[in-house]
Amino acid sequence: MPQPLTLAEMLAVLDDPRSVSDLHTYYLGTGDETFTGGQFDQLGGGGSRPETAGAITAEDLVAVELLRVRVPPQQTLDLLQGPLGERVAAELGRIPVDVALGTDEAYPLVVAGGPADTAWRVLRDAKGIGWVVAGKLLARKRPKLVPVYDAVVSCAYRTGTGFWEWLHGRLREDEGVLTQRLHALHKEAGLPEAVSLLRVLDVVFWMRHRPVHSGDHCAGIRLR
Repeated sequence: MPQPLTLAEMLAVLDDPRSVSDLHTYYLGTGDETFTGGQFDQLGGGGSRPETAGAITAEDLVAVELLRVRVPPQQTLDLLQGPLGERVAAELGRIPVDVALGTDEAYPLVVAGGPADTAWRVLRDAKGIGWVVAGKLLARKRPKLVPVYDAVVSCAYRTGTGFWEWLHGRLREDEGVLTQRLHALHKEAGLPEAVSLLRVLDVVFWMRHRPVHSGDHCAGIRLR
């Protein structure tokens, strides 16, 4: 099995000039270059604003549809007015909004058995939701802590289970140089404040790998 990308390989992807142009296309493109996912972070003021941070809302469910996935109707109702929503809300109440992945405070939240992990498992195990949609819902609620993660991004990073812990470690390597590069990219691309650093990372790798991703037998992102 191929090994996950090293920090140096991740930085090489971010430093490629295509990264800024891909971010511009994703967030600021018009016409045929419009990506609805560019509004995922911002729709309705974002999912982590104080008045809605503690529960899955209808806006959150619309937001994940902008990423081309959807929650089935029965689970939608359960999240909005049923026990599934109550269980997720109980875990969200244990997850601060401003804790960022890579910081000391983040690890207990994302490690197995932590509240973010528990919320993800509750969502993942609901019929018709699965691991991708569960992660996208939580990324909407805690954009600084939970990355958007799907099959394309997993292939690009060459990662599998334990992704949150893996990325947490990468963000802590070499005195946080990955976070510094993401800040610089965010500024250079002129992105809206609502776009988290984790979303910058996700979008760069997704945009780079998506055109060549070939499914289950794909070898991952192509590095120069």
